[in-house]
Amino acid sequence: MKNITEAKKWMHKIKELDLPDTPIRIMNVCGGHERSITHAGLRGVLPEQVELVPGPGCPVCVCPEEDVYAAIQVSLNHDVTLVAFGDMLRVPVNVPRSQARSLEEAKAKGADIRPIASPMEAVAIADANPNRTVVFFAAGFETTMAPVAAMLAFEERPNLKVLISGRLTWPAVALLLDSDSPGFDCLVAPGHVATVMGGDEWRFVAEKHKLPAAVAGFEPDSLLAAFYSTLRQFTEGSAFLDNCYQELVTDEGNQPAQSIMQRVFKVTDANWRGIGIIPQSGFELAEAYQHLDARNDYPAYHEEARQKAGENPPGCDCAQVVLAKIRPNECRLYGKACTPRTPYGPCMVSDEGACRIWWAGGLR
Repeated sequence: MKNITEAKKWMHKIKELDLPDTPIRIMNVCGGHERSITHAGLRGVLPEQVELVPGPGCPVCVCPEEDVYAAIQVSLNHDVTLVAFGDMLRVPVNVPRSQARSLEEAKAKGADIRPIASPMEAVAIADANPNRTVVFFAAGFETTMAPVAAMLAFEERPNLKVLISGRLTWPAVALLLDSDSPGFDCLVAPGHVATVMGGDEWRFVAEKHKLPAAVAGFEPDSLLAAFYSTLRQFTEGSAFLDNCYQELVTDEGNQPAQSIMQRVFKVTDANWRGIGIIPQSGFELAEAYQHLDARNDYPAYHEEARQKAGENPPGCDCAQVVLAKIRPNECRLYGKACTPRTPYGPCMVSDEGACRIWWAGGLR
């Protein structure tokens, strides 16, 4: 009841703002935010000039195609058990239909592939199969990479290897802001990432780029508070970072978690599917943990002939959706060749993918 009362309060405050008639674009950087926005119907209750824009908030959507391909090939060509977070099993790669186009199809062809929900499930599977190599295909943003780092630091197993495909969130936003057309006027930063990495990580949006910004949680009241804050900043011509998720987010974040991540990983330039290399946006294993890297034990599977195949499938506009250049229903394949039942591009696979969220929410 309290959340409903708070949500109504923030809606009332938003409607009291003297907003301009021109569109105001607020971008969220979290699939969880997009899911809450869509399922709660927040787009339908905000002033018509306010546009809520989904951005680069889906790790499944930006995981490099070549990493998914490598995981598929390792599972098919080597005597291993491959585990991955459930959403990753349906991500398609660019190969002929006669070949396995996803981990799910590789499993159907006989590969030992198991979905997991947490890194400790990978440890449990390794413990239950001490004579078998378990390869953990670990893709995700900071909130996923923190527990993966803890697993590697404190639960190392001789038969457990990792195929890391982790990414940091803020460099993708920095890339957009450094471009000629970022595609948004205000930013709502992800509360779960800020819980781990700290709210201060997002101050560059306001301080360097002079755009209103707020950190939000996942309930409608926290999101509406963030919308109000950024809209008020916009109308007043100011720009600062507002923490609208003070229950969990502090300026400095979870420092023990950050310390473990810094010990286990190093930050490097990294490829984002359909987007390209973003500087200092990816995680790799630090030298002390290189012996756990599955890439050292198996072929790279990065053949020259597949260089162009690493992009999104022909006609797929997922990269444009992720970069907030178009909306999901503006993709040429949305609801046609690409649906949740038969995903053609990665944005239709995951519950955090904007295309799947919009389709599930009835946005056509």
